[in-house]
Amino acid sequence: MIPLRDTITSKNYPLVNNAIIGVNIVVFLIQLLQGSNLYNFDYLYGLVPARYSMPNISSGFTLTEQIIPFISFMFLHGGFLHILGNMWTLYIFGDNVEDRMGPFRYLVFYIACGFLSGLTHLFFNYYSNFPTIGASGAIAGVMGAYFILYPNAKILTLIPIIIIPWIVEIPAFIFLIFWFLLQFLNAAGSSGQAGGIAWWAHIGGFIFGVIWIKIAALMPETGLTGMTRHLTGKKKSDRLQVIRPVSTGNDSNFYGILRITPYEAAMGTQKIVSISHGFNKKIYKVVVPSGVSEGSVLRLRGFGQQAEDSIKGDLFLKMVIEE
Repeated sequence: MIPLRDTITSKNYPLVNNAIIGVNIVVFLIQLLQGSNLYNFDYLYGLVPARYSMPNISSGFTLTEQIIPFISFMFLHGGFLHILGNMWTLYIFGDNVEDRMGPFRYLVFYIACGFLSGLTHLFFNYYSNFPTIGASGAIAGVMGAYFILYPNAKILTLIPIIIIPWIVEIPAFIFLIFWFLLQFLNAAGSSGQAGGIAWWAHIGGFIFGVIWIKIAALMPETGLTGMTRHLTGKKKSDRLQVIRPVSTGNDSNFYGILRITPYEAAMGTQKIVSISHGFNKKIYKVVVPSGVSEGSVLRLRGFGQQAEDSIKGDLFLKMVIEE
């Protein structure tokens, strides 16, 4: 299953989440410059359990070199597909979690999830001499937080069936439970790092993300969090929106809601909308003119369903303006 996007709109720019993605890309470019020295680079900055469990290996590293990998390993990746998959998943889930936590708390949370996922991997692979790298443990923590914060969200998911792409909306709690069970089954059925994948790190990160959110819910927001929310508030809503149109009786027209911000209402905007009706899903580009008001209706001719006279109905999108 490949997640394409979620249906939750964040109200603030994910400054920290985007910065983390940027740092990961920069570090990956540094890795590419290592050439034949790449393995030594990954061994030095990746998390290698044997460096902590075997005295004959640990003696070759300074205390600083032993501490740094618990942070640096989560910014290293083993290839283009590895970093692409991780960063795409972080892009989908991270913005909403940061939106709820605030930038400063989210940064601490992300690093902590990565650190705890590393400890989990170390515990279950104590004598492994294989360098573990990747942001997936920290991202698993973000997914665990998302599981608690947005269980009723929908994840637009691509399920490749042979050569036919099947795009469906899956409730977030089902998507994430399935993902977690998959990690657990792979970990239980392997040495914990079969194929170079640190399954137990994923499990540890996810569980820690769930626990963190439960504890954080009991703590009040600080003045710093409130200030950052004021500075990072979005002027625009998400460019891609999922519309679930409804129809009444034999009416061939569809009726839906498009959410925009006051800035977009005044200046106009363009949106990509995914129209989901039953098993049918289509994507259109919609132009919202400037000067629309709350309750204004945008009519898209021919975007409705087929009537008995073979003439397609229209899609009426009601504008809902949200801060």
